[in-house]
Amino acid sequence: MKHTNEAKSKPHKNVTTHTQDTTEQQEVPQAEQGAEDVQPPCSELETVQQTLEAVQAKYDQLNDSYLRLMAEYDNYRKRTLKEKAELIKSGGESVLINILSVVDDMERGIKASAEATDINAIKEGMELIHSKFAAFLKQQGIAAIETEGQSFDTDHHEAIATVPAPDEALKGKVLDCVQKGYFLHDKVIRFAKVVVGE
Repeated sequence: MKHTNEAKSKPHKNVTTHTQDTTEQQEVPQAEQGAEDVQPPCSELETVQQTLEAVQAKYDQLNDSYLRLMAEYDNYRKRTLKEKAELIKSGGESVLINILSVVDDMERGIKASAEATDINAIKEGMELIHSKFAAFLKQQGIAAIETEGQSFDTDHHEAIATVPAPDEALKGKVLDCVQKGYFLHDKVIRFAKVVVGE
């Protein structure tokens, strides 16, 4: 009986050993297969390398475009600042040239008034100079603010005095203009100084 038990035991040991050998054989191919996964095939490396080169070329192109655009913007900014400075420096040149013609007329009027005996001629000369200057101002977009008989408007008028209104209808109205006000186009550049009835 001992032999039978030993015989039965021995094949059992062999079966276990055989199972371990099979497991080891299965593990070896899996380890080799894992090593193959770590190192991609040569064609995949080439594809990645080509993609990297394409991305680098695109980056270089975009970076070059960016640098050119920045240089162009910087040149534009410098040119604009220079033009603006020149405009500020000489922008009023045409205005001043036209004012000089009015100054010339005034000088001629002063010279003529020294020798003139007719007061009406001097008055006419001054009115002519005034109308010429008023026309010039109108060309530049300057217009007088209407005050006579107008309701007091804080957007256009500056009240320097208030007086009792002689009539109920004149309350809140401009009674007198001490100094004219002016618009430059639609903007008030000087408020009219007025006396208001209350």
